[in-house]
Amino acid sequence: MPRISAPTVAEHRAAQRRALLDAAREVLAEGTPEIPGFAEVAARAGLARSSIYQYFKSRQHLLDALIEDSFPRWSRRVEEEMAAAGPPDRRVLAYVRANLDLVAEGEHAIASAIASIAPSERINEAGAEMHRQLSAPLIAALSDLGVPDSAETADLVNAVVHAATRQIEAGGDVADVQSRATGLIEPYVTSIAARPGSGNITP
Repeated sequence: MPRISAPTVAEHRAAQRRALLDAAREVLAEGTPEIPGFAEVAARAGLARSSIYQYFKSRQHLLDALIEDSFPRWSRRVEEEMAAAGPPDRRVLAYVRANLDLVAEGEHAIASAIASIAPSERINEAGAEMHRQLSAPLIAALSDLGVPDSAETADLVNAVVHAATRQIEAGGDVADVQSRATGLIEPYVTSIAARPGSGNITP
């Protein structure tokens, strides 16, 4: 990896920290059973091992930073894709596609690796917060659509997403799995969007 340069010291430090986090994420994606070691992370980032201590005091500190980085990253990506989708029925489908895109890109493998090595209390707290962040826009989209019991319906949507996640991680074709998952949900949200007077009809 080339040496990082930036216009300011703060930007340079932010870029180096980002490179170290990305390197640690690469190690996690490969299935390491422990917190990534500083020597390997620094080498992958193209930095001296001693420089990593400027950003992370210990491997536990690095793990905490990975949790704080990876979980909100997932939520932001889903929220952004839902916001760009338009009407609420399309937002629900965007939720499904965005989550499965992230699984296909390896984000779920990274999150699973973090969960397997982090203290249970810490990961339970982070996981609960991520669930709240993910559920809120989905429940809002279903509510805007006019779905009764939107929270319970969101649980059903997530059940489809979770099953599709398992299929992708078992080696299933991503496009096929996504097509099946959205194919299960689309008729339902489309039928509600088309109800007279709903105001949610997709153009």
